Amino acid sequence: MFYAWLFIIILLGFIEVITINLVTIWFVASAFVSLVLSFFIDNFLIQFGVFVILGIILLVTTRSWLNKVIKPKNHKTNLDRVVGMQGIVTEEITRTKAGEVKVDGKRWTAISNQMIQVDSIVKILDIDGVKLKVEKWED
Repeated sequence: MFYAWLFIIILLGFIEVITINLVTIWFVASAFVSLVLSFFIDNFLIQFGVFVILGIILLVTTRSWLNKVIKPKNHKTNLDRVVGMQGIVTEEITRTKAGEVKVDGKRWTAISNQMIQVDSIVKILDIDGVKLKVEKWED
């Protein structure tokens, strides 16, 4: 059974490298435990039971924690800092036509779900590509 577990470890490791979803890595660990167990116990059902149960336990208990540790942190760029700022409309914005907003000394194309007149104050909600999503500023 040693070679069977070794094959399973290599196969699951290969699948993990291809998918990068942190699912099969737990079963690689449980297959390794089953491989070691195969030296002491000849019963395949016990080895397979340890493989399945330990893999599921590892998956459920440690996956969310490891995702938090490994997950790349989003770093704000210079562009992201305009989100939440006030801007002034320099070209009328309608639901069907993008307008223009001046924010932080720069002019941006802006879109909105409402009509906003020139010289109105707007709040920057988000950046969609090179366009700002805006809404009227409410005090």
